[in-house]
Amino acid sequence: MPRSTKTMGVVTVGALVLVTGYTAVLGGNGWLWFGWVVLVLITIAMAAAQGR
Repeated sequence: MPRSTKTMGVVTVGALVLVTGYTAVLGGNGWLWFGWVVLVLITIAMAAAQGR
């Protein structure tokens, strides 16, 4: 797995931790979760593109 894909995975997990913490402390925000889902999809697409 290339370094950029690993970095994107780390950023995605970090974003999950931040969004979860924000939700726990300040309440849910649909846009944050939507953004995180988009980030996950981009990460998956990068991983799939590297696998070809």
